Amino acid sequence: MNKIDRAASEKEVREADKESDKSFFIGDVRIAGNLILGPMAGVTDLPFRILCKEQGADLVYTEMISAKGIYYHNKNTEMLWQIEDAERPASLQLFGSEPELMAEMAAGIEGRNFDILDINMGCPVPKVVGNGEGSALMKQPELAGRIVKAVSGRIKKPVTVKFRKGFLKEECTAVEFAKRMEECGAKALAVHGRTREDYYSGKADWECIARVKEAVQIPVIASGDIFSVEDAIRCERETNCDGLMLARGVRGNPWLFHQIKTYQETGVMEEKPSMEEVVSMILRHARMLIEYKGAYLGIREMRKHTAWYTAGYKNSAGLRRAVNQVESYEELEQLLFTKINF
Repeated sequence: MNKIDRAASEKEVREADKESDKSFFIGDVRIAGNLILGPMAGVTDLPFRILCKEQGADLVYTEMISAKGIYYHNKNTEMLWQIEDAERPASLQLFGSEPELMAEMAAGIEGRNFDILDINMGCPVPKVVGNGEGSALMKQPELAGRIVKAVSGRIKKPVTVKFRKGFLKEECTAVEFAKRMEECGAKALAVHGRTREDYYSGKADWECIARVKEAVQIPVIASGDIFSVEDAIRCERETNCDGLMLARGVRGNPWLFHQIKTYQETGVMEEKPSMEEVVSMILRHARMLIEYKGAYLGIREMRKHTAWYTAGYKNSAGLRRAVNQVESYEELEQLLFTKINF
């Protein structure tokens, strides 16, 4: 190979490496790839985050934590913010509507084992919205900005914001909202392509997310309707976002992270896990939940996960009905091997 050919070949390799490199920074925190586990109340606890991390999640979010809950020493808060080194980098998600309280609580927990502090401005649940928190803050961008400014001014860890396309159906206020969040100190944004009134119905508006990406200089993470490798490919292409947030699509399917990453790195579409692999994952997940939350709560929370894991597999409908009666690990194990024909 002559010098010209060698130079051209090396340039192609560099360009290919650049194309395959999905890493980006949130503040000074390097995210090694673009696959992110989004926050889901009652789902993204420590055991599930670890399983998703093992399958290829590059950043994981905790369940959302109330600033008032921290202030009033709510007994459930301690479990929510337990983060292990094995799952980092991790984003701890805080919610509230009072700038000074949010800033004070953020400063008080900054020494804990997380890398990024995310502020939830997208939760659509009536109880949260009714308190002026979550997606209700999209109706008050000035207050939302003061919260971000107060929190980012009190802690050194990067502050991010997760919000929605808008509050009212059909509106897209996300672009102006994003600009304000950036101006007030946010280091990255995660945008769900539905309004609060949409909840999770209809189709996520990726075009709105693409407009947010064009409008700001900080990283943008796309959220909504990523249920398959094909969805991830299309979302990345249509939004040009830095990150892809997987949430409902990985309930019972942490393998989706591995499938997307495998395609990104090799172009190979992996098959869905076998039923044997699913059962093995269910039992491991159950053991982790029991160790983390105790036998009584762990096995009851595992009921919904088992239903998600087995959805779509042959002869699993009866299992999903029966799992709601399971009260111990041994009963779960027996049920799986009784109901499933390998």
